[in-house]
Amino acid sequence: MSEFNNVSVVKEANIYFEGKVTSRTVIFPDGSRKTLGLMLPGEYTFNTGSAELMEILSGEMTVVLPGSPDPVAIKGGEAFEVPENSSFKVNVTAVSDYICSFL
Repeated sequence: MSEFNNVSVVKEANIYFEGKVTSRTVIFPDGSRKTLGLMLPGEYTFNTGSAELMEILSGEMTVVLPGSPDPVAIKGGEAFEVPENSSFKVNVTAVSDYICSFL
């Protein structure tokens, strides 16, 4: 799916890590939410409240997921899931466009 129809977008941006990670929240008619964002090259640690599906549309990174000491290479067209109430680390090596779905 290349577009979302019949949604609302929160105008205020979510800005993290001194502007190196930004996103906008999209709200669907059923009340579910996703964020659409960009990550610039760098190393970041994110904390989750709910489980998340991270779809990487373009870019490259390595990800260290909860319970795994080894980084996993992720590139555009791939995705990974993160459990609720956890944290994960990313090392972004190329500007990355992403969709985060809250599960």
